[in-house]
Amino acid sequence: MAERTAGRYVGAGTGYSALTPEQSALLPTDEDVVFYREHGYYLSGQILTEEEIAAAREGSERFYVGDVTDPGIEVLERYRPIGGYGEGLRKHDYSSFFRPELATLARHALIGAVAARLTGSPSIRLWHDQLLYKPPVRQASVGWHTDRQYWLSCTSDEMLTAWIPFHDCLPEMGAITFIDGSHRWPDNSRGLDFFSHDLERLEQGFDSGGRPVVKSPMSFRKGQVSFHNCRVIHGSGPNSTDQPRRSIAVHLQDEANRYREFRREDGHLARHGNDALCRKVNGMPDYTDPAVFPLLFRTD
Repeated sequence: MAERTAGRYVGAGTGYSALTPEQSALLPTDEDVVFYREHGYYLSGQILTEEEIAAAREGSERFYVGDVTDPGIEVLERYRPIGGYGEGLRKHDYSSFFRPELATLARHALIGAVAARLTGSPSIRLWHDQLLYKPPVRQASVGWHTDRQYWLSCTSDEMLTAWIPFHDCLPEMGAITFIDGSHRWPDNSRGLDFFSHDLERLEQGFDSGGRPVVKSPMSFRKGQVSFHNCRVIHGSGPNSTDQPRRSIAVHLQDEANRYREFRREDGHLARHGNDALCRKVNGMPDYTDPAVFPLLFRTD
């Protein structure tokens, strides 16, 4: 495994620069990597600063009121926020293209460095991001699902997600919960649903291959980030506090990921929103297009 040394990695933002010794010290240990690969998730230390989280939260508030910048990609206009969201769960794809503060977080070199270390991938690219807002209402749960079930046009099973709350976040706030080791279960794509509020019903359909079903609810201090493999089943219960739960999910590609033609059981071609955004090579979406999938991190 790679050593956690300063200068071992270079990160992307406004160019490449080596991680500082202080940042390098925050990377996962060998034991952390073993845990991630066995359990399918990892909770970091406080790798983001108060200032970075505060800026992202302010950016999210500006996003919600429609104070946004030109995304630079015409087809992204359909994702421009329109306001008037009511009291339900909010999920905004591609928010980082509309606010620089969110872009800074979603393209953070240290986020990419941790992902590279966990997966063993030489480089990490952005896949896309989702700005999330869970109000304190009983119905606002996120159903059990895997990210892989929505990424069928991808070749890689090693893609992963960094989930970043904008505040301290305990289970009673509806923080993310993982089903331990479920990335090593049989395929559970069918029947799971991000938008379902009935977690108990979805849980009854789990195919664990005879393994025990162990729920691992996360507790976060501000600045901590969880990472999970794309095949891990995860979801979250309602927010039972009096404050909204604010976060961003940053979905990440390992170096091996490419587009593939994948047909569902009904014969229809699986598609992802990214397919309409990125450049085409020989008529196929190019998942290395730097305008849509910027490089966050690569080994030196």
